[in-house]
Amino acid sequence: MSNDQSAMNELHWLIDMVQTIEVGLVVLDRHYNIQLWNGFMENHSGVSPNSIKGQNLFTRFPDLPDTWLKQKMESVFMLKNRAFISWEQRPYVFKFKNYRPITGRADFMYQNVTLLPLASLTGQITHISVIIYDVTDIAINKLQFKAANEQLQRLSQIDGLTQLYNRRYWQECLNHEYDLHARYSDIASLVLLDIDNFKHINDSYGHLVGDKVIQHIAHLLSQSLRETDCAGRYGGEEFTVILPKTSGADAIRFTERLREKIASSVITYENLKITVTVSLGACEIGSDITSSSNWISCADKALYEAKEKGRNCSVLYTSNQ
Repeated sequence: MSNDQSAMNELHWLIDMVQTIEVGLVVLDRHYNIQLWNGFMENHSGVSPNSIKGQNLFTRFPDLPDTWLKQKMESVFMLKNRAFISWEQRPYVFKFKNYRPITGRADFMYQNVTLLPLASLTGQITHISVIIYDVTDIAINKLQFKAANEQLQRLSQIDGLTQLYNRRYWQECLNHEYDLHARYSDIASLVLLDIDNFKHINDSYGHLVGDKVIQHIAHLLSQSLRETDCAGRYGGEEFTVILPKTSGADAIRFTERLREKIASSVITYENLKITVTVSLGACEIGSDITSSSNWISCADKALYEAKEKGRNCSVLYTSNQ
């Protein structure tokens, strides 16, 4: 076999490999005109190499993130260094549909992309190669794992009966709010609320009704919160709310609105119609509050006073209590 034939055979193998390899391969000149468009790209775009050769990539695919991608490509031309685009940075460059059976739930192909500088015989970077890897399976597995972890983390923070924060996580929120006050003198108020005569409800109607009452109060409380507020179940029938950037006077306005909403609502369970009231204690954080547990203690004193006053009322903590 002559050297020419050998070289032609090697070229044939190379072209065959480029066309059949399971990665996308695009070669662009200095003006982003397409010089090579392999079988992978044809299969996923529906555009044949013959119909696209010599066309400008960004004119042919106007949906490409042109400003961002050109910046990446220019750095490859100028610095003569490869660049890498991860699916975590940008899920895809070319919006191809996903046909993989394992990850059929993904609408599009997640891609890792490598940009390689291609030099001429004189050492000038005249072309750039864009290599596209289908990483849909890896991406979906990682995203599902992340979502599962986030769900587990959320479940570890939530009280099952009320869907409010549990005591452990709520305590972390309280510590954080206390630290913000200690560091930046941020204003905040803490509210404790207790369902009045809850033991009587349990004794008269049973624990299932008691749970229904707790859920009802939790639901009304959730509806009353701002996005920044943090509500939790502190104990059996006791709830807590952290109100960031809220004065004591505003906290009492909040507690009174909530108290009236609860008192005017009716809980229906089978043939029963039950009304309940709550007592509430509020405490604005100040220089006399020396720790997060001290803050709870002061709000608890206000709650105790509300019960002493006959229940179904709100009391704001003052330092002489």
